[in-house]
Amino acid sequence: MSNHARTERLRLAELLTAAGPDAPTLCAGWTTRDLAAHLVLRERRMDAAAGIRLRALAGWTARVQAGLARRPYEELVRMFRAGPPLLSPFALPGADEAANTVEYFVHAEDVRRAGPWEPREVSPAMSAALWRRLPLVARLEAAPRTPVRIGLRSVGQGRIELGPAGGDYVEVIGEPGELVLFAGGRGARAEVEVEGPEEAVEALAKALPLPPGAVGGCR
Repeated sequence: MSNHARTERLRLAELLTAAGPDAPTLCAGWTTRDLAAHLVLRERRMDAAAGIRLRALAGWTARVQAGLARRPYEELVRMFRAGPPLLSPFALPGADEAANTVEYFVHAEDVRRAGPWEPREVSPAMSAALWRRLPLVARLEAAPRTPVRIGLRSVGQGRIELGPAGGDYVEVIGEPGELVLFAGGRGARAEVEVEGPEEAVEALAKALPLPPGAVGGCR
């Protein structure tokens, strides 16, 4: 059985090592050191991890992450590569695969696409895994932000619709991994095509980044 999260973990660790501690990422304001600290916190400091999602606890999370970031960079990457400790919820059977496949895929692209980059070939099995997880990503990240009805379509996989009913409709087309990046706010560096009325595409672009040339749409 494929373990996509494990494969993406190792890939991300290699990218972090190659980039060094001071490289930019697509996470606004974060260097690779900050990203590595975030990844370690998420698995090893459950007392602070809740602040990743809960604004009321974000200050505590930021302080813990800043403390971790002061550790040697090589140590942070080594801790991340080693996987969750035995007492981490991510060490439970199946938890790593369920929770981290998208997380590590996206963060790997955060490192890789912050500079010059080439399209990545994604295996059919990984594409299918990302497509299965796309509805949750879209509901959590894209649906609360989009001002128009959008359809996320991947040839051979299907279509996911979200956003307010009625009014204009915009379709975003791409491979599952690219749609995950778009839904997660990385659309400016995603390989997607956009179809819809010009005004609707412009409204969408203000809420969710789109790649250069997409604003204006296709009719």
